[in-house]
Amino acid sequence: MNNVYTHGHHESVLRSHRWRTAENSAGYLLPRLRPGMSLLDVGAGPGTITAELAALVAPGRTTALEASESALDITRGTFAEREIEVDFVVGDVHRLDLPDDSYDVVHAHQVLQHVADPVQALREMRRVCKPGGIVAARDSDYDAFTWYPELPELDEWLELYQRMARANQGEPDAGRRLLSWAQQAGFEQVEATASNWTFANAEDRDWWGGMWADRVLQSAMAEQARAAGVPEETLERISAGWRAWAAAPDGFLSLLHGEIIAIA
Repeated sequence: MNNVYTHGHHESVLRSHRWRTAENSAGYLLPRLRPGMSLLDVGAGPGTITAELAALVAPGRTTALEASESALDITRGTFAEREIEVDFVVGDVHRLDLPDDSYDVVHAHQVLQHVADPVQALREMRRVCKPGGIVAARDSDYDAFTWYPELPELDEWLELYQRMARANQGEPDAGRRLLSWAQQAGFEQVEATASNWTFANAEDRDWWGGMWADRVLQSAMAEQARAAGVPEETLERISAGWRAWAAAPDGFLSLLHGEIIAIA
C-alpha cells in the first residue's frame, strides 16, 4: 500500500518533530519499559523519541523503521550525535519484513493516522511482537484540537488539513479510533488513554504558531493544496492567521492525543 505522507519532510515539519521527546510524546509507555527489552519504533522520524526509548531499554536492542531510505537518513542523523546503538530498517508497516515474535515492545507515534489501513498495520505490529509483549500507539485527533481566540483562519486551516490528509488515505482524527482499530486487529487486552500538548505562553505560541505559519506555505501539504487548486491567497491568509494567534497575549491551544497499550 503506497501512502503519501501529508506533512512531508520540510524543515518546518522537522522543526516540530525534533521537539518531541519520550516524556512529552510517550509518557504513557515509559513506566512499562525495562532495561534489556527489545524495541521496534515504527515511523521513527528524526529519531528523538527513538533515541530516548533506546536508552531506556538498553542493553536491549532497538530497531528504527522508516518508509524510505531518505526518511531513514534523517533518523540516522540524530543517532550520529548520540552514543546509542540502533538498527535501521526501511519497511512498510502494512507488511513488515521482520520475523514473528521479534520484539518485546512495538511502538508507533503519530503513524497510524497516516496509513491506508491502520487495522492491518496493527496486525503486523502484533505479529512481530512477542506473545505478552506491548504494542503501543499514540495519535493526535485534529477535530478535537481546541484554541482561542476563535480565529476563522484556524477553522479554515483545520478543514484544509483534514481534506488533504484524507485525500492521502489518512485519518487525521485517529486518536479517538485507536481502541476500535486495536480491537479490530484482534487484541483482547487494550488500555486506552489520552493526553494533551498545550501551548499557552508567549514562547510556545511563537514556536507553534510560527511553525504552522511556515508549513502552510512551504511543506508537502502546501504543495498538495496548490496542486488541488487552493488559491495562494488562501494559504497566505491561513499562514497570517497562525501568526495572529501566536501574537495574541491570551492565545491558547490544546491538542488531544489518543493512546493505546495493547498486549500481544
